[in-house]
Amino acid sequence: MTGARILGSGSALPDRVVTNADLAAQIDTSDEWIVERTGIRQRHIAGEGETTSTLAIAAARAAIADAGIEASSIDLIILATATPDNTFPATATKVQHALGCNGGVAFDVAAVCSGFLYALATADSLLKTGLGKRALVIGAETFSRILDWEDRTTCVLFGDGAGAIVLEAQGASEAPDSKLSGILASRLHADGAQHDLLYVDGGPSTTQTVGHLRMKGREVFRHAVVNLASVLNEVIEDAGVSSADIDWVVPHQANARILDATAKKLGIPPEKVIVTVDQHANTSAASVPLAFDTARRDGRIKSGDLVMFEAMGGGFTWGASLVRL
Repeated sequence: MTGARILGSGSALPDRVVTNADLAAQIDTSDEWIVERTGIRQRHIAGEGETTSTLAIAAARAAIADAGIEASSIDLIILATATPDNTFPATATKVQHALGCNGGVAFDVAAVCSGFLYALATADSLLKTGLGKRALVIGAETFSRILDWEDRTTCVLFGDGAGAIVLEAQGASEAPDSKLSGILASRLHADGAQHDLLYVDGGPSTTQTVGHLRMKGREVFRHAVVNLASVLNEVIEDAGVSSADIDWVVPHQANARILDATAKKLGIPPEKVIVTVDQHANTSAASVPLAFDTARRDGRIKSGDLVMFEAMGGGFTWGASLVRL
């Protein structure tokens, strides 16, 4: 088997939009302060009845419709999230039941902002083994529910949302002769020594509470630029391409300054970088598929394009995947 190909994508956002001005009315901050440091202008915040699973289900349905397939043909569902509906069962099983494709494989992946990359590489690997023919890979978060809304250094950075893609296994004979399509290369990393730079101060086994997100922003920024540039170079080398061959980079939407610094380090023109952080803020595991779907639907990303996904999250975890559409 060759790398699984992307059949379709979808996304979902909560109804409520919260602008920087809205936040400035509640905490000691300003639109200018947030935009200058992050590039964020607004974010979507989940309201009553909106959960990680409801957002994931909506994004999944959109991706399935875009792929033009029946939900019953999905054999595998991997949902990346740091904010599941419940400690257990996996939120992916709620999605599976809502879609009516019970009986296959469904589980969650916890790698925070890198979660979608971990889920994508895992789905690709499992499809190559013949475990299934089609997979649904989702990133979904309601990060607003683990934020300390009195901490202006973190609460302004995050939003809620979901993104999803449908993958299909393909044999070598199914790939075009001229250019191999699908997932061409992936690399994943983790470094638990950096735990205290970005984490949540709670959990069932430690405090029996959900806890709040805590972050040392300056140190995270420094590690992010170095780690992301490194893993992107690894994937480029594995795939046998150059940075000039890449049509689009779809990065984790954490901070506009990180996006700029990483692109500059690799010599990738800023116009090739998909940026949605200004509208969605940091949606953790949802940010890469959400940005990807946004750029596909507005016509920027097209069939045949060479697209690089990359992300880094708390823990630390980080990774990248190169995909030919």
